[in-house]
Amino acid sequence: MRKRSLKEVEYTGGFCFACGQNNPIGLKLEFVYDGEKIKSEFTPQQFHEGWTGFTHGGILYTILDEANVYAILCHGLDCVTGTSEVKFRHPAPVGEPIQISAQVTRKTHRVAKAKGMLTLKDGTIIAENTSLFYIVGKTRITIMWDMDGVLVDSASFHFAAWQEVFSRRGVKFSEEDFIRLFGSRNDFIVRSILGQNILEEDIKSIVQEKELEFRDKIKGKVKLLPGASRLLDMLKGNLKMALVSSAPKENIDLIISELNIEEYFDCIVSGHEVAESKPSPEIYSLAAQKLGTNPRNCLVIEDSPLGVKGAKAAGMKCLAVNHSHPQQSMIEANVVVNTLEDMDLLSLLKIVWES
Repeated sequence: MRKRSLKEVEYTGGFCFACGQNNPIGLKLEFVYDGEKIKSEFTPQQFHEGWTGFTHGGILYTILDEANVYAILCHGLDCVTGTSEVKFRHPAPVGEPIQISAQVTRKTHRVAKAKGMLTLKDGTIIAENTSLFYIVGKTRITIMWDMDGVLVDSASFHFAAWQEVFSRRGVKFSEEDFIRLFGSRNDFIVRSILGQNILEEDIKSIVQEKELEFRDKIKGKVKLLPGASRLLDMLKGNLKMALVSSAPKENIDLIISELNIEEYFDCIVSGHEVAESKPSPEIYSLAAQKLGTNPRNCLVIEDSPLGVKGAKAAGMKCLAVNHSHPQQSMIEANVVVNTLEDMDLLSLLKIVWES
């Protein structure tokens, strides 16, 4: 029996009998991943019966098989099923919730094993399943992280630094200006405030002054935003990740050093490496090129309207966190959340598969 590859999963259109939300006769299973196990709950109805009053064994096996596959997918593996064995321990009464769990128990460069379990709410084991999967490759899905406002709450430090720099030149820099331009590259911000005719050497001087102010203000105060650490740990070693920020390399180096997160990223791209600022797609296209990945397999995590526009213009999916901007300003994103605490690895994968 052959299970779907990741490439095929992208085109199911939500009609998978087990997990497809568009299948009117399907089980509509919804899984979450806690970093170790896949979990879900399903309450069988009369039309899932085998013997009167009890769930059909084929339905139970389908649930176990699907949970095991999702456990494998969360390890970033593209596999086909080799063997599968199920042991039925106890009848599953119709109308009683079934607790579902599955986890990978072994992984080599060629094969992976997963074990699934179904229980009643009191812990009674209904069925157990062990499956062997042959690994045919790694998932193509890549996660690209913006830095400011996504990984770290640096907005107040940037705002204070810009205010000081522009104030020294007799120019007011309002909170509205900052919100509108946050996420853009520095030269773009300077031209937007001081005009397009400003000399290049003056821009460089202002930018250097501002970034020195910023680094001085934020040093020793860098903290990951809620949910970021958990997600980074879930993704590490399972999916490719890139840090893609309009910030100067010096800022990126300072922040990733203080947070000790450089090891999480396969690629780091800064604003110095591209000619155009967001909303240009250039910085995200460059990251995809460096990682050798197709933009359609990339999910960008952004917090600014300009960043969202850049990600979508690059042909990528986008998750927006409305930490720094109101939700209505980021309607172009595929999904908008209030905090990364609302997301897990599986939620990120689904945005790429289903959008």
